[in-house]
Amino acid sequence: MELPKILNASGFSNATKIVTEYLTPSFLRTERPLLQIIWDLRLGYEPYLASPLFPVFLSVSFYFLLCLPFMLFDIFCKKQVWYRKYKIQIDKEVTKEHIYDTLNLTFWNHVLFVMPGAVAQWIWTPVTPLPDEAPSMFEFCWHQLAALVVFDLQYYVWHMSHHKIRFLYKHIHAVHHRYSSPFVWVTQYLHPWELVTVGFLTTTNTWFFNSHPLTVWSYMLVSIIVSVEAHIGFDFPFLLHNLDPTGNIGGSPKHDMHHQKPLTNYQPFFNHWDKMFGSYCPPMSGGGFKSQALLDYEKRAKQCKKNI
Repeated sequence: MELPKILNASGFSNATKIVTEYLTPSFLRTERPLLQIIWDLRLGYEPYLASPLFPVFLSVSFYFLLCLPFMLFDIFCKKQVWYRKYKIQIDKEVTKEHIYDTLNLTFWNHVLFVMPGAVAQWIWTPVTPLPDEAPSMFEFCWHQLAALVVFDLQYYVWHMSHHKIRFLYKHIHAVHHRYSSPFVWVTQYLHPWELVTVGFLTTTNTWFFNSHPLTVWSYMLVSIIVSVEAHIGFDFPFLLHNLDPTGNIGGSPKHDMHHQKPLTNYQPFFNHWDKMFGSYCPPMSGGGFKSQALLDYEKRAKQCKKNI
């Protein structure tokens, strides 16, 4: 489709015509929706995007790029006013030794488990079919939300069992809890069994809905964002849990409290299962602020211990 000239023969601007007849259909009309524009960017790169290695490359590279800024915050911004204002556990310093330790385990987990798994996937998994049409916006959104809700329940059960069953905690999940004050690289500071099983659950949930490749890739990135955000150790005002009017999104303060009180807050994303089964603990906010709800919770917990 050829765009009209900016000026018509009379010298008047055709900008309005361009917007209404050419640009507006690209973003608003059903003939060419926004997701189709994004999906068409694949053209010419199909051999790479269809490869079984692409999702692995996408998720691994995105994870490290997303974690990098928060690592720099912990190294270079400790004396900044905003750092102490939004840091949840302000008395716990993230040291270079902590960063090296977590990066070292993350590196070897990727070398020994992620990379061999990717190679096996490349050998035995067929290429991903790439349809011509993008998903509808409704399908794109609800498939991802549904997959997140399913994983949230799966991980709640997995997580609670790995705390309640002593053998599983001692030999597997205790690795992740070596740090009672999480920082960004703790996200994948995991025992190999946890890395593999949680990765498997995350990856396969979109299979239930036969999701479009664009939806699958977006869901992978959203899952990484939510997981990393839960471990950053900050309570920034722009994070989703601070914008949620329902209060059902956990966010970094809730998971930070889980690392302080390991028998609470098992859900990774939301709050409803924790509240329903009595494992919810009110979180601590940025600057180490304790709400009245948290103070009351701690008071009740102390009283229960005395009664025992």
